[in-house]
Amino acid sequence: MIKIMGSSKTFQVDQKVVYPSQGVGIIKSIVQKKFKDSKIPYYVIYLEVTDMTIMVPVDKAVSLGIRSTVSRDEAAKALESIKDDYEPIPSDWKMRYQMNLDLLKKGSIRDIASIVRSLYHRSKVKELPILERKLYDSALRLLVDEASISLKKQKEEIEQMVFSRLELD
Repeated sequence: MIKIMGSSKTFQVDQKVVYPSQGVGIIKSIVQKKFKDSKIPYYVIYLEVTDMTIMVPVDKAVSLGIRSTVSRDEAAKALESIKDDYEPIPSDWKMRYQMNLDLLKKGSIRDIASIVRSLYHRSKVKELPILERKLYDSALRLLVDEASISLKKQKEEIEQMVFSRLELD
């Protein structure tokens, strides 16, 4: 493990992390880049779902919401929460979109599961606007990706679990 001076959170090379609204990634390396007169450490994170590599300053990682993947227990609880009753959501799609976008940016697996649940049920009432549909698709992908890693199951199996729980209503 590499400890960076002044960093409140340390991630390791080869550790899987969640970058809210981007997806699950793996820390490939920690590099130093020269900026003005100092060297800044960066995490080099590979996001498989988009086949993209990003660099995030180590001291900004936590404020950007980057976190470790959740435990097996937490992933199971998030999947279980999909079948819970849900609060009615605003009928104004712009308000609903902003509310869900804020939840997605917070990035907890429970928040992501609640976005999936509420937008899925909303789509049964009325077709979702394009932006909201993209938000739903992103939240579903994030939920499935992280839960599959935490529960050590195939993504297809997790997706089936999600939809079987959504259909319990």
